[in-house]
Amino acid sequence: MKNAKAKILVVEDDSAILHGLLDVLVFNGYEATGVEDGGEGLQKALEETYDLIILDVMLPTLDGFAICKEVREKKPNQGIIMLTAKGSEDDVVTGFKAGADDYVSKPFSLRELMVRVEAVLRRSGKTLGDEQVHYGGIFFDGKTLIATCEDRSVELTRREMDIIVYLHRYRDRIVSKKELLKEVWHYADAGIETRTVDIHILKLRKKIGTLIPDTDFILTVRGEGYRLEPKA
Repeated sequence: MKNAKAKILVVEDDSAILHGLLDVLVFNGYEATGVEDGGEGLQKALEETYDLIILDVMLPTLDGFAICKEVREKKPNQGIIMLTAKGSEDDVVTGFKAGADDYVSKPFSLRELMVRVEAVLRRSGKTLGDEQVHYGGIFFDGKTLIATCEDRSVELTRREMDIIVYLHRYRDRIVSKKELLKEVWHYADAGIETRTVDIHILKLRKKIGTLIPDTDFILTVRGEGYRLEPKA
């Protein structure tokens, strides 16, 4: 069974949802531990070693965003999935800003959950963004996760750097959303409905816009995907 020994921590204050998640994860061959308190979840996340942490947003003692941010600072490569309220795009954006790798909106299907769990676990050891990219007047440094242009700079997330590296690597063609989900997010089922790519591209464009205003650095080709703007 895939990832049979992967250790997963679930931090969820709804007892029924927590135990349901633990049952599903164990059934699929994972070693799963659950806690209902945010403070306890943070302590476990920092003191113990997990391949993946699944975090609810609303938690007693400490919310999921605060936990995600602190864990990401202390453990940069920790896999993290946020559980968000259905239709709450603000929660999704906030979760990504805090450092989440992906999200699942409640209520969620078991198939959707497992696609995201497997994708984040597959990502381990497959980071694209350690490279350095010079393109369009911007220097993207995968080691420091900082993009610079002249005297301006902006911090990037690891996933944003992965996107830049992949689009740069295949800059001679259009890269579809499905391809990004498969090669950057490592989804086995890239046909699953998700706005993950759109939200990341939007955030990345805003950051690049602070370096070079009024630029179409990442072009959207309607119905096909994305590509870097060709150099003049």
